[in-house]
Amino acid sequence: MTIAVETRDLRKKFGATMALNGVDLEVPRATVLGLLGPNGAGKTTTVRILTTLLQPDGGTARIDGIDVVEDPRAVRARIGLTGQYAAVDERLTGTENLEHIGRLFRLSAHQARERASELLAQFDLTDAGDRVVKGYSGGMRRRLDIAMSLISRPSVLFLDEPTTGLDPRSRLGMWDLIDGLVRDGTTTVLTTQYLDEAERLADQIAVIDQGVVIARGTANELKAQIGGARLTVTGTTSASLDAMATTLSRLPMAVGVTEVDPVTRSATVTVSDTEGVVPAVVRLLDADGIDIADVEVAGPTLDDVFLQLTGRSTATPDEDNDSAATTTKRKARK
Repeated sequence: MTIAVETRDLRKKFGATMALNGVDLEVPRATVLGLLGPNGAGKTTTVRILTTLLQPDGGTARIDGIDVVEDPRAVRARIGLTGQYAAVDERLTGTENLEHIGRLFRLSAHQARERASELLAQFDLTDAGDRVVKGYSGGMRRRLDIAMSLISRPSVLFLDEPTTGLDPRSRLGMWDLIDGLVRDGTTTVLTTQYLDEAERLADQIAVIDQGVVIARGTANELKAQIGGARLTVTGTTSASLDAMATTLSRLPMAVGVTEVDPVTRSATVTVSDTEGVVPAVVRLLDADGIDIADVEVAGPTLDDVFLQLTGRSTATPDEDNDSAATTTKRKARK
């Protein structure tokens, strides 16, 4: 597969803060790369360099083989960017927003109208095309925003937190939309705070922390790194928690430290083998005279991986104010 997006030893410093410290990425064409990282990790900084909004202090970044520093105009002709907040003009209709961006990309008036109609149909906005955007729902604004990023038919699309603030139904609709874009050949770089979103959409995931890529692979490959399933036992009272944790640690297949949660009255331990683990733990607890309400065995989740890798969870907003990022689609090729 040809590589659509590539960075090598990418570095960026803001004052005394090293935002990126040698980021290496490769994104094959017509695939999705999910960029994960806690607040301040460097995700948005990476996207801004790749979209020519920032210049790196060191290393290289290329889109379709074109260096983002040496030829930013050619790069901008090949990319689309949707920031964390919909960059639409509320005073215009959906059609007018699209036509306006089309003219900025030097399409003729006829070409801009045709492209606007195509995108309104593709994003299920035809009936709303003549309505002022101020009356759009959040999901409709986000769909229009992405449609505006596709006016010039970019080969690479950057989506920075595309579903932030959307309701569950709109999020699912956005996932289907992104699936369709990738099937049509659009390479996508996705930053997200939602681990289920990365698992659902991304062919490959790169976890960034403190400006460094600390892990990469598919969701299943990342889960395999922490190994084992998680056995959780819920007690009938909080008083038995310590005794329950001690019993769990005696399981032959138990690995790691037993975690205790007083709020849920549960104790959790990682086990190397799930075969026969439930009857084994029930027998041990019964022998120790500990009453339980529930036993659950579950495989590791992407949340578990993320927490183990970074020691913290994702958070919003991201490390950078993306007001500048949302203007990229407004720029015409000069």
